[in-house]
Amino acid sequence: MAYIVTEPCVDCKYTDCAAVCPVEAFHELPDRLYINPDTCIDCDACLPECPVEAIYSDMSIPEEYIEWIEKNKEAYKYPIISTKQPALYGPNCKGQPE
Repeated sequence: MAYIVTEPCVDCKYTDCAAVCPVEAFHELPDRLYINPDTCIDCDACLPECPVEAIYSDMSIPEEYIEWIEKNKEAYKYPIISTKQPALYGPNCKGQPE
């Protein structure tokens, strides 16, 4: 089992989750994060840290985000991120503050 970053992360790219990951499983793309399923240890630390609820277990991911399981398998291609950075707040970020 692994955790998966899904669509609500796109253009928001909150990194609170990456900062609490004990195994550096998060990888950074220009507009989102992915979780490397080969590195993730299913510790649940990231889950409560995501303000846009973009992280799910691959065993309980909503049907509309199933394709994100495959997308996260590409995580290893991108740089590891393990520190909190300013959020992106791009145009499609639904978690943008008022």
